[in-house]
Amino acid sequence: MPVYVNNLQEKVKVDSRLLETLEYVVKTVLKAEGKTDDPEVSIALVEDSYIRELNFKFRHQDQSTDVLSFSMWESTGEEPPVDGVEDNIMGDIIISLETAERQAQEYGHSLTREVAYLAAHGMFHLFGYDHDNENDRQVMREKEEKVLAVLDIAR
Repeated sequence: MPVYVNNLQEKVKVDSRLLETLEYVVKTVLKAEGKTDDPEVSIALVEDSYIRELNFKFRHQDQSTDVLSFSMWESTGEEPPVDGVEDNIMGDIIISLETAERQAQEYGHSLTREVAYLAAHGMFHLFGYDHDNENDRQVMREKEEKVLAVLDIAR
C-alpha cells in the first residue's frame, strides 16, 4: 500500500519516527475498516498559511485548521475500480504541523501523538465518516481512539 508523506513546511522538525507513525496509522485504519486492496494515500505536512488557503478555497472558511481530507471517492459515493494504481487512489490528507504542535502542547501530549490522531481523523474522513452530528462524532472518536490504542500511542 503506497503511503506518500510530503513535508512541505520547515517550521516544525519532522523525524523518522513521525513519518513511520503516519504510515502505521494509515495501515491500521485501513485494516480496521476491512480495506485490503491497498489504496494509495497521500499526506502533506504543511504550515498554517498553506492549510488556511486550502480551507478557504474548498470550505470557504478563512482560517487555518489542523487537518483537511480530500477523498477521491467522494464524488461518486463509491469506491473506484481496482484496475490500476491511478484507479485506487483513496485521497489526500493535509496536516498543519504548526497547529498540531500547538495542540500537542495544549493537550499535554507529544507531537507524534497529535499528528497520529490527526492522521487517523483524516483517514476516517476519507472513508466518509463525518462529525456533523453528535452520534457520528462519537462513532468517529471511538474509532480514532481504538486505532491509537492498537498503535500504543497514549495521550
